[in-house]
Amino acid sequence: MSHDHLLERIAAGDREAFALLYRECRPDVYRFAVHMCGSPAQAEDIVQDVFVAVIEAAASYRPGQSGVLPWLLGIARNHVRRWRHRRRVLPLPEDGTDDGRRLAAETDPVGELTRQRQETALARALLALPPRYREVIVLCDLQELSYETAASALGCAIGTVRSRLHRGRARLAREVCGTKRDPILQLPASKLL
Repeated sequence: MSHDHLLERIAAGDREAFALLYRECRPDVYRFAVHMCGSPAQAEDIVQDVFVAVIEAAASYRPGQSGVLPWLLGIARNHVRRWRHRRRVLPLPEDGTDDGRRLAAETDPVGELTRQRQETALARALLALPPRYREVIVLCDLQELSYETAASALGCAIGTVRSRLHRGRARLAREVCGTKRDPILQLPASKLL
């Protein structure tokens, strides 16, 4: 059953359609939210807010305009922006903390420590990017959406997505590498995370 049809059924009050849409789309919405705000707990709250909004706004969805996933990610984007204005970003766990150790399996301690530091630096650099760049990197590189789908989710032109992605990758590379000029980013951010 298509997501468009599920939204029609949700608008008519079908709980099973809502449960199915939630199961299918929740991971994508959560992944976007956690990359945008840096907090798994806050990302869970955002996911809940998004799906409450789905219940309230399912009748306003227009099939064929953008697709259900971009529509959901657009709602998530708005909730992330509202959250950001209310709260500061929570820091990621430090390398030596219990939370940091719990996330890793140490097969090569030196290599693992280097990898953890690189991932932490990349995650911090991603969170430090302006939202307009972070959004396109999360959508295109981490969630592997097409430029067209990302543009639809963000409500902008494909060219805007491409230019923001280029600038965002360059800023991310500068931040991670600690250089003053724009290095050419050889790998997409999804390979670095």
